[in-house]
Amino acid sequence: MWHRGWRDEVWARIQGPWDLIVVGGGITGAGVLREATRAGLRALLVEGRDFASGTSSRSSKLVHGGLRYLRQGEVRLTLESVRERERLLKEGRGLITRLGFLLANYQGDPIPPWLFGLGLAIYDLLALRWRHQHYGADGLRSLCPPLKTQGLLGGYRYIDAQTDDARLVLRVIQEAVAHGAAALNYARVVDLLRRADGRVCGVSLQDQAPGSGGRQAEIQAAVVVNATGAWADDLRGYLGAPPRLRHLRGGHLLFPRVRLPLSRAVSFLHPSDGRPVFAIPWEGVTLFGTTDVDQGRELLDDPAIDEAEVEYLLQATAHTFPSLALGPGDVQATFSGVRAVVDTGKEDPSRESREHVIWRERGLLTVTGGKLTTFRRMAHNALRAVRRYLPGQPAFDPRWPALDPAPPIELRPPELDPADLLRLLGRYGAQTPHLLAAAEPGELQHAGTTPVLWAELRWAARAEAVVHLEDLLLRRVRLGLLLPQGGLPRMEHIRAIVQPELGWDDSRWQAEVARYRDLWQRAYAPPR
Repeated sequence: MWHRGWRDEVWARIQGPWDLIVVGGGITGAGVLREATRAGLRALLVEGRDFASGTSSRSSKLVHGGLRYLRQGEVRLTLESVRERERLLKEGRGLITRLGFLLANYQGDPIPPWLFGLGLAIYDLLALRWRHQHYGADGLRSLCPPLKTQGLLGGYRYIDAQTDDARLVLRVIQEAVAHGAAALNYARVVDLLRRADGRVCGVSLQDQAPGSGGRQAEIQAAVVVNATGAWADDLRGYLGAPPRLRHLRGGHLLFPRVRLPLSRAVSFLHPSDGRPVFAIPWEGVTLFGTTDVDQGRELLDDPAIDEAEVEYLLQATAHTFPSLALGPGDVQATFSGVRAVVDTGKEDPSRESREHVIWRERGLLTVTGGKLTTFRRMAHNALRAVRRYLPGQPAFDPRWPALDPAPPIELRPPELDPADLLRLLGRYGAQTPHLLAAAEPGELQHAGTTPVLWAELRWAARAEAVVHLEDLLLRRVRLGLLLPQGGLPRMEHIRAIVQPELGWDDSRWQAEVARYRDLWQRAYAPPR
């Protein structure tokens, strides 16, 4: 897909011509690129850091309908979300998977149990699938024994879905590239190009990759789409546009499965403020989150959870899972993501709308907000907003699939479990046969207790646009979150697999390990 030397090839033809330039390599930009390519447009995506390095690798990993949004009256958003969830479950098997949820109700909760039941009934009706069920306290405890008994009234079981968010972004981008698009990470927009009348007509780009010499190019296109998410106001700032976004940070804790063993997700209301929080089994660990606090105007490339957020989340685990006695020493890793919502000045950040917005300003189209689940609908809405400026005024058919069908595997390697094969097909799509062919003896085994196969590291290093070690371990295979200490104790094993594929000499390897260690300690390490 992205073989060695691919960056030079893209830069050699980066002048285009292009119909569309997408700025931002998260799920929103990936969706716009894919849908534009389906419509026959010549499209280029540029990302200042790595693909999915912002919010789209730091989400709560849920492909959900937004049950909480019903409480805020956002029925249309919930309807769109549940329909998209069902589509993604069909088209993304192995990458998007069903997830059973338990919703626990306790005495003193600010929301009465009957209201949850009404919300879940509406939720299922919108999805045209009746799946929720009520349980008494004993029934709920039988499904989740660690739940606190005192004050437990019962609760509900319902179905949502989850994914590996960064892998979803990569697959969408890769499918767009396979159909004629171009995508470039570590290519930062340093200015917007404008015509004599002030209308945006392109971008000025600078290469941020090591060894590139900071090469630059001015690239023109009929349309420029700002899909930079929480950083959208920065790009708008080149036009002198005033900030319109509020930046909210969500922190998460990751526990080893042995310390917080769950077979299903559990959601409940935080005892201090009544916000919904949840514990989710994900990729062999248990994810607990999330906070919802103001980040402020200062945006960091690698935000980190703070002590108050850790205390807030541990307070919730102590309240609902007291028998497990979870503390700071049980946390394996943390991560924090920043999302953008339109700033309406609400005192409670959780009450700001999660609907996506589209702004047209002097030829720059900004699309931001929204949810991981609805990326395809956001892409269609954005492209329709600029359709009259695009060659041929193309149509964007809502019946197009979000993901291409995965290829059949004629002969499954005998050492590969069928569940592992399905997982590979979901994450790598059409590249799966090539990944299997590249695997060396012993590499179809799991990396520790994670579901990741060692062969995935080899393939990612060889063909998935890895520029820095963090790209590989935090986004391509997620071992930086799933292995203790970010995988640093296993670095020599990792090195033996990936260093030859990356073509890095020993000096570069040591520099990358040092860079990764510093980043992991700053933004992903457990509380001290």
